[in-house]
Amino acid sequence: MNSPVFEEENKNKNTGKIIPIYPLTYNLSQNVIRQIIENGLKEVNNGLEETLPKYLIEEYNLDGINKAINDIHFPKNFGEYNKARKRLVFEELLIMQLALLNLRTQYTVNSKGIEFNKDIKMQDAIEKLPFKITKAQSKVLEEIDKDMESSKPMNRLLQGDVGSRKNSSINSCSI
Repeated sequence: MNSPVFEEENKNKNTGKIIPIYPLTYNLSQNVIRQIIENGLKEVNNGLEETLPKYLIEEYNLDGINKAINDIHFPKNFGEYNKARKRLVFEELLIMQLALLNLRTQYTVNSKGIEFNKDIKMQDAIEKLPFKITKAQSKVLEEIDKDMESSKPMNRLLQGDVGSRKNSSINSCSI
């Protein structure tokens, strides 16, 4: 038997509990990393400042940050682990969405788009197409026309089935 794990009698530090497994680095063992995490949590002593507003915690039935951090590392059961994970994933996704919204807002406020001549109408380009467009395409082209007459930047994604001639449609629309 290689590297058996054992504990002194009546000292159930790991026995009968959910034990975290961490990625190992610098030749540190799982026990050493667990001890470092445990010492860090004792040092913080539930003093982490809450990052989410109280109404979100209540509305989504989330753990507080201190309980979530403790339970993600040393849960008493899988229910505690799952609830802690839910809290931390929720917070990570919320922060990412807020950061993306902030970038988008800054881009919109600080950037000026190209304001096209209002006398040139999308209908002229539509009539040059070698096919009839659908009602949905017509609606989108009206939105694009309105955006192009505005000075705010426009971000668009051209989406269509493979073989739907997206590239030739764009080239045909040149005015």
